[in-house]
Formats: sequence, structure tokens, C-alpha cells
Amino acid sequence: MSNTRKLIVQEFLTLDGVMQAPGGPEEDESGRFPFGGWTAPYFAEADAAAGDVMAKWMESTDLLLGRTTYDIFSGYWPSHAEMWPGINDVTKYVVSRTVDENTSDWPHVVFLDGVEAIRELKASDGPTLKVHGSGGLAQTLLEHDLVDELQLMTFPITLGVGKRLFGEGTSAAAFTMVDSLVTPNGVVFGQYRRAGDVETGSVA
Repeated sequence: MSNTRKLIVQEFLTLDGVMQAPGGPEEDESGRFPFGGWTAPYFAEADAAAGDVMAKWMESTDLLLGRTTYDIFSGYWPSHAEMWPGINDVTKYVVSRTVDENTSDWPHVVFLDGVEAIRELKASDGPTLKVHGSGGLAQTLLEHDLVDELQLMTFPITLGVGKRLFGEGTSAAAFTMVDSLVTPNGVVFGQYRRAGDVETGSVA
């Protein structure tokens, strides 16, 4: 892909691909999801190596967010910026067909209305774009092959219900693992870079 701005999707995942409400019980209760906050016990036991990777992955850069994640983030980060240095200073691009005005206290918010607007943004000059949460948006980006890199934190649990990262419309694509870490409590940090088309063959 020849786009100017790198686009990274960063997510917390279960072994069965669920990404819904990793941070707390009230984060996303849609579909009566009963497991909100499923990452918390693992971070309570996080080691120094995991902290180093998280610090690197959370370095501030421009964000690309779906509407629901924007609503969550804009209600929290303006008054908690000490936990994520720089989060209030970067540009936040929000993809929504129903909202086009920032009514929160979160500064530097720009609204986009669909895939073509994302393509134009990605082809422009500027820093890396990073997606956090935003499940519907992430699936759209994967469907249209707009993701340059995945940064996935996979936890050793299955939930059986909830919103998943990879839907039926995900484009066939090959990725190369460029960095990884397995924590003592079994969380796998994997950084995957887009690497061309899927190749097939026979193992016979």
C-alpha cells in the first residue's frame, strides 16, 4: 500500500476475538454484554515488560475513532490527561454519518463521514493514525484493506459473546509479526505489519 500516513488498529482481544468493553463494566453494555472489564485482572498483575510495551504503544499520535468510542473518550480524557500524556493535544478524527460537531470539552476533533474521507486523510501528510476500540470502524477498515499494522493484546480467555474484531467482510490479507511479548500471566502482545496477499499451497 502506498498511502502516506500509516494506519494502525490497536485492540484488546480475547482468544475468540471479542473486543467489547475490555476496560470496565459500563464501557459498552450493548447486547447485554455481561463481561465488561475482562482485562482488569490481568493488568492488576502486569509486569514491567508489559508496562514498557504499553507505554510504547500508547505514545500519542493522531487518533481515528468511531462514534461510540469518541463519546466514551471525550467524556473521560479531558480531565484525565495525566494518565495518557499528549492525548488532548493530538487531532482526533471521528467517523460518523450522524454527528459533525464537537459538543464536548475535548479539543482538536475533526469529523469524517465515510470511507472515502478516510482514504483522503490517509493519503495526506501527517503523523500515524491509530484506532482504539471502535469495533465497527475497525471492521470497515479491514474490509477495505486500509490497515497497515495491527497491535493486538490477546488475553487467555474466551467469552463466547460480544463484539468481535474480525467480521465476515474482512479482506484476505497477509501480515508479518514484527514484534511480540508474552507476559507471565499469558497476555500476548503482537505487532503485525501488512505483508501483501495471502498465498496458498499444499502441505502434501
